[in-house]
Formats: sequence, C-alpha cells, structure tokens
Amino acid sequence: MVFIIEDDENIRQIVLYALQSAGFEARGFESGADFWECGAQPDLLLLDIMLPGEDGLSILKRLREKQRTKTLPIILLTAKDSEYDKVRGLDAGADDYIAKPFGVLELISRINALLRRSGAGRKDRLSAGALSLDAARREVKVNGEKVALTYKEHELLYCLLLNAGIVLTRDKLMEAVWGYDFEGESRTLDMHIRSLRAKLGVSGSHIQTVRNVGYKFEE
Repeated sequence: MVFIIEDDENIRQIVLYALQSAGFEARGFESGADFWECGAQPDLLLLDIMLPGEDGLSILKRLREKQRTKTLPIILLTAKDSEYDKVRGLDAGADDYIAKPFGVLELISRINALLRRSGAGRKDRLSAGALSLDAARREVKVNGEKVALTYKEHELLYCLLLNAGIVLTRDKLMEAVWGYDFEGESRTLDMHIRSLRAKLGVSGSHIQTVRNVGYKFEE
C-alpha cells in the first residue's frame, strides 16, 4: 500500500491513478491531519512539503521519531527544487526526493527502486519443486543442498520465483534487479540467466526463455 499526502487534488488524483495502474494499492490524503486520523501504516509514503496546517518536514520528523515508522520508506514531493531544500528533506530522514513537475513513470520507478532497497512487501520464503529460496537468510537450496549465488543472481531468481508462471520482459527484469537507472547492455541479463541455470542444476530448466520477450519461471 502506498499513501500520498498532497493538498493539490489534481496532482493527488494523477498520482493515485498512476499508482493503481502500476498495480499498487494506493490512498490519498489532503493534509497531515487526515493522514494521522487514518492511523494505518503504508509500505511507502509520498509526502508533499508544502501542506495546509502541519508541513511535510514536520510530519517527516514525527514519523522518524516513532519506532513503528522509523524506517518507513518516504519520498518527498515538492515544488521546491533548490539544493538547500533538498538537503533539508534528506537530512530530516527522507529516503528520496523528487521535484514538481515530475513524470509519473519516473515516480513509479523511484518507488519500485526504494521498495526493493527497503525490502518492503518482500516475501521471505519462496519455493518451486526441489528449489527453495529464503530471502531473509539469502539462502538457496536445490534438493536440500545449498547453492552459492552472487547478489544479482539471487535477486534475479527471487524476481522470477515471485512471478512464477508470468512472462517478465527483459526491461522489467533489468529494472527489478539492476535498478531503474541501469544503463548496461541487456546481454548482462543473459549472462546471469545462463549462470543461474548452471548453478541450479535440475531446477535450472524451469527458467525458460520467451523468444523476443524475456524469461519466465515455469513450475
């Protein structure tokens, strides 16, 4: 669930629509008072600085002082784009900062990147047949035997297992594993897939190539 606190209704509705179109559950609030009254905690918060009543920096400070929201992923949304204001927000505990006007595609990419870094919404354990993955321990086993994977191989396998049966495009996999600003050649993905298949042995055949599209993990 992603929450946005933004007093401009047009911006709030556009962002909510973009979030829902990208597959997120989302909820908007016009002010800090509305947000506090809700009482629920999201997986990530989009927070405007200039708000009626309590401003965004004050809300951010209060959230960081509470144990329950101390590590809540927070992205500041603001019309201010000076270096001073950016530094103030990041120093106050924001995880990222995006100045208005912004593109919704960039915003979604930043949200996905932050959720990956924070681990929010991740499932700790995934399995398929002889293969099991423990994300918390960063441990992969095939038929009970541990398999040593690199960091990127582990993230790639996690993404494939999490979306088992679904075809993932090359761009989607590269965004999920290398980040939205990854500029490497796509053959890097192919090299990691080949290495992953080899290391997984009998379970490697479950990673299937979908010609001209990408890859999928077929159980």
